[in-house]
Amino acid sequence: MTTLIRTITGILIVGAMLSLTACNSGKTEPSLNNTAAATATVQPGDSASSAAEGAQVSESGTDDGAAAGAEPVTADSEAAAGASTESTVTEVAGAEADTVARATPQERSKQLKELLELAKQGKVPGVEYAAHTGLIDEVEAAWGEPDLKESAGKGVYSTYSKKSVVFGFNKGMKIFDVRSSAPDLRNLTLKQIEEVLGKPDATTVNGEHNIYIYQANKQYQLKFIIPESTGTVDHISVFSEQDSINNMAG
Repeated sequence: MTTLIRTITGILIVGAMLSLTACNSGKTEPSLNNTAAATATVQPGDSASSAAEGAQVSESGTDDGAAAGAEPVTADSEAAAGASTESTVTEVAGAEADTVARATPQERSKQLKELLELAKQGKVPGVEYAAHTGLIDEVEAAWGEPDLKESAGKGVYSTYSKKSVVFGFNKGMKIFDVRSSAPDLRNLTLKQIEEVLGKPDATTVNGEHNIYIYQANKQYQLKFIIPESTGTVDHISVFSEQDSINNMAG
């Protein structure tokens, strides 16, 4: 009986030990599995981080590359714009100069005939104030004080440099001389003038200036003043001789 009890007790003890061993083995495996899972979890994270870093580097490289590539384009564009602007300005200035320099015979003929017609009214191109009918007070009211005012010859002369115009007036303030030195007049030669207007009615000399006089009508003379040194017109004058003599006119 005692032997049977001991046998049963031993069997129970062995069974208990086996159960404990099995339990311990079961707990260890999940731990290892958890470790492996944790490792597996970390690895994708590392890969994602590496991929993100790679993407950042790639994007940064792309942006830098694009920026580096964009700079020459911008510089070229600005240079092209500057060149275009400079070219436009140069072309406009050249075109203006060419317009004056390349006047055709027909254009010169028209210009000279218009000068003579305006002279019959006491005027020069672009100026509304006429000799014989205009007063210097009217000019000063509209244009302001002249750049220069000085006595000369038979009267006083007021110079408006920016307008390339000079007015001669008598003591009665009446204008008797309107002069213009506009750029388009200064290319004219005596030969060109004579081809359109014929020989002048009179010629006088004042120092190095030759003065060629055309009688526009009874009231006015059209004068071309040409220096010996240039051979081209320095200025023109529409002159009312009557008003230059009558200094108290008006």
